[in-house]
Amino acid sequence: MIKKIWKKTKRILLILFLSSLLYTILCRWVMPPVTITQIANAFGYGLKRDYVSWNQINYSVKLAAIASEDQAYPDHSGFDWDAIEKSLKPKKKNKKTKIPLGGGASTITQQTAKNVFLWQGGSITKFIRKIPELYFTKLIEWIWGKERILEVYLNVIEMGPGIFGIQAAAKHYFNKDASKLTRAEAAMIIASLPNPKKFLVKPISRRVSWRYPQILKQMNNIEGDEDIKSLLR
Repeated sequence: MIKKIWKKTKRILLILFLSSLLYTILCRWVMPPVTITQIANAFGYGLKRDYVSWNQINYSVKLAAIASEDQAYPDHSGFDWDAIEKSLKPKKKNKKTKIPLGGGASTITQQTAKNVFLWQGGSITKFIRKIPELYFTKLIEWIWGKERILEVYLNVIEMGPGIFGIQAAAKHYFNKDASKLTRAEAAMIIASLPNPKKFLVKPISRRVSWRYPQILKQMNNIEGDEDIKSLLR
């Protein structure tokens, strides 16, 4: 009985591995048809999205995403171990924070892996998700590369209630294409992360109003970095 169970388990694991590998390879050139997050949102908030290519995304959007979400993005191999180590250190006494230990250290690669292949959510499901997230994070680093990861990231993440991707966000908030966004507009949209249902661009929420000038400042700070310039050329 144990041998039969183990044999079936190995077969299932092999099928899961091969199917995930093939889908990842396919998504190297084709945008994900739909994600679990998009399906879950479609019932309550609708689904607005319009995938665009790398060259149709304004330089400022790419820079804003890196400045806000993952400044070590061009240099790490999927995980920012320094940020993870820092996030695991106990917070100082009397310092209020809603971020749990180990939180707030996800790279753009990790966020892309979660949004494309996995699901959102907290509590126990968050910890269950971490194992496949590790796998998909390394897989897309190896197969896609940095430019493709950032391109997919900016196309699939939620940027407002039921609004997925920078093109849909640009159209919804500013009635223009993603290629026409200004630096300030790009920073405002990125400032809605990580909770775009709560942190609204229009009408602008207090958090976005406070956050986007900081992103603009960081964009100016990192813009001269050679690795970032090479990636965003």
